[in-house]
Amino acid sequence: MRHLTSLKRFWLCLVLTIPMLVQMVAMLWGWMMPAYNWVALITTTLIIIIGAWPYWKSAWAAFLQHNANMNTLVAIGTAVAYLYSLFAMLTGRAVYFESAAFITTFVLLGDAMEERMHQNASGALKKLLDLQVKEAEVLRDGQYVKVPLDQVVKGDLLRVRPGEKVPVDGQITSGTTTIDEAMVTGESMPVQKEVGDLVIGATINRAGTFQFRAQKVGADTMLAQIVEMVKKAQSSHAPIQRLTDRIARLFVPTVLIIAILTFVIWFSFLHASAVSAMLYAVAVIVIACPCALGLATPTALMVGVGRAAKLGVLIKDGEALEAVNKVKTVVFDKTGTITVGKPQVTDVVGDPKTLALAASLEDASEHPLALAVVKKAQEDGAALLTISDFKNVAGQGVIAKLAGQEVRVGSARLMEGLDWPAALKNQAGVLQDQAKTVVLVAKGTAVIGLIAIQDVAKPGAKQAIGALKARGLKTVMLTGDNAQVAQAIADQVGIDQVIAGVLPNEKADHVKALEEGGPVAFVGDGVNDAPALTSATVGIAMGSGTDVAIESGSIVLVQNDLNGVVRALDLSQKTFNRIKLNLFWALIYNLIGIPIAAGCFVLWGLHLSPEVAALAMAFSSVSVVSSSLLLNRTKIQGD
Repeated sequence: MRHLTSLKRFWLCLVLTIPMLVQMVAMLWGWMMPAYNWVALITTTLIIIIGAWPYWKSAWAAFLQHNANMNTLVAIGTAVAYLYSLFAMLTGRAVYFESAAFITTFVLLGDAMEERMHQNASGALKKLLDLQVKEAEVLRDGQYVKVPLDQVVKGDLLRVRPGEKVPVDGQITSGTTTIDEAMVTGESMPVQKEVGDLVIGATINRAGTFQFRAQKVGADTMLAQIVEMVKKAQSSHAPIQRLTDRIARLFVPTVLIIAILTFVIWFSFLHASAVSAMLYAVAVIVIACPCALGLATPTALMVGVGRAAKLGVLIKDGEALEAVNKVKTVVFDKTGTITVGKPQVTDVVGDPKTLALAASLEDASEHPLALAVVKKAQEDGAALLTISDFKNVAGQGVIAKLAGQEVRVGSARLMEGLDWPAALKNQAGVLQDQAKTVVLVAKGTAVIGLIAIQDVAKPGAKQAIGALKARGLKTVMLTGDNAQVAQAIADQVGIDQVIAGVLPNEKADHVKALEEGGPVAFVGDGVNDAPALTSATVGIAMGSGTDVAIESGSIVLVQNDLNGVVRALDLSQKTFNRIKLNLFWALIYNLIGIPIAAGCFVLWGLHLSPEVAALAMAFSSVSVVSSSLLLNRTKIQGD
C-alpha cells in the first residue's frame, strides 16, 4: 500500500464506501442492510488501512514535534469515530464507522488533486527542454556535419538553414537572415540579423542560411537558464499554510482538552459512571469531528473551479485563491497577451492601388509583414496583379515589374533616388511616431503610397485594464519589445507603467522588484514568460499561449480574452471567501454544540448523546456543501 498514489487510494476508498452510501439512502425508507455493522466494520477497516493510516502516522509525527495540522484533525476524527464504533458495536450501541470512512475519502480527493498539480509542474519543465533541438550542423575538418547537441562546444562554427531552429547561443560570422525570437524574447516581429549580431538557441530561422560561432552551450544557454529559473521559482514557493491547518493548531488541542476535562469532571466530581462520562467525552469529540472542516475547502474548490471553467478560467490550486486576494499589481506581457501577437495592417495611405500593388509583390513571401499585407488585400477584395522579374533585396524589400514599369515595396532605404512627396513623407513620420512599421510602395520613379503595420491590441484589452484599475489595482506592461512600441500599446489600453527591453532572464527579477510594493499577478503566454509566471504571487497564463506558459501559471484563461483576468480575480476571490464562510459554518456548530455535548446544560434537560452529536456534525457538513453550491449563483463579471 505504501507505493499507491493518492488518486489510487481515493478510488479504492470510494468503492469501499458504496455499501455505506447504499445503507444511508435505504434508511430513508426504513430498510436496514443485513449484518450492516459487520459490513461497515470490514469496509471501514480496509479504508483505514489503505487511506487513513498515512494521516495517522503524520499526526503522530506532528504530535512528537508538539504540533497539530490537518492530518491531526483527520487522524483524530477517523480514530475516534472508528474506535468508538468498535466499542459501540460490542456494547450494542449505534456505530459511526461511516464517519471515519467518509472523512478519509474526502481528504484523499484533495490530496489527489494536489498530486496532479505537482505532476503538471514537472511537465512544464519537460516541455521547456523539448524546445531545444537534438542535433546541430557543425564545421568539423572543413565540412559541416550533424552532431548531437551535447557534443557542441564553445567556439564551434555552426550553420543554420531556413526553417531550422538555432541550436545554441552565439554570434553570426557570415550570412544575413530574419529570426523569429517571439518564443524567447517576446518580440512580435522577426528580427533582421547580420554579421556580428547575436542569436539565441531554440529561436527559429525564417529566411537565409547563416553561420555563427557558439558562445554559450549546455547549461549556459538562455533556454537552459529559463529552465533553471522555473525550477528555482517552483521550489522557492513555500506551501501556503492552509487556513484549516492554522485553525487546527488551536482547534485540535482545545477539543481534546475539553473532552478530557469533560470525562474527568463527570467521573471524578459529578460521580457519573465511567461509561456515561466517556459518552459525554465522545459526544464532544464526535461533534467536533473535522468532517465539515475537511469539506470546507474541497467543496468550494469543486464548485468554484467548475463554474470558472464554464467562464473560460481554469484555477489550478488553492494557493492561488488565497494569494489573489492580496494582489496589488497586475503585470502583463505584451505580445500575445495584450496584443494579438501577429502584425496587422492598420493604415493604407496614398494611391488607391497601393495595397493591390504591395500584395502582388508580397504574395510569394513568407515574411510576417508580407503575410499581413496579403491578408489585408484579401479582406478588402483587392485583386492581385501579374508581375514579372521579381527580385528580393535582403533586408530592404522586393522589386518587380508591372506592365514594363518597375514597382518597389519595402523600406525607405529601398526607395533611395526616387521622388517621395512631402505629404507622404510627413505621414510616414506620424505613423512611425505611433510605433508602426511603415512599408513604402513605389511605382516608376515615385513613392505612391504607404502601408502601416503593427501588432494591435486585442479587442477588450482596454476594457479589461480599465476594470482592473477600477478595482484599485496598478497595471504594468513587461515586455522584450522596444520602449516606443510598448508605450504606444500601453497608451492605447491605459496601462499605468511600461518596462520595455526586458530579456527573459530579467523578467522574474522585475516581477520580484514589483513585489516590494505588494503581491503581484503576472499575465503571460510565451515560453519567455514561464519564470515570471512561477515567480509572481499569482501566475495567470493565456490559454492561447504555449503549453509551458499554461502549465507554469496557477490560473489559466482558456479564452483568448483579457477580460478573463478580471473574471479570474473575481472568481478566485469569491471562491476563497466562500471557503472562509464554510469554515465559519464548520466551526459554529462546535462553538454551540460542544458545551451542550459536554453536559453543561443537562440540568435544563439539554444534552447531546453521541448519536445526536453525530447528527449535528452531519448537519454542519450539509451546511458547508450548501454554502459551496451557492457559489453557482454569485454574480461574476462576464457571466
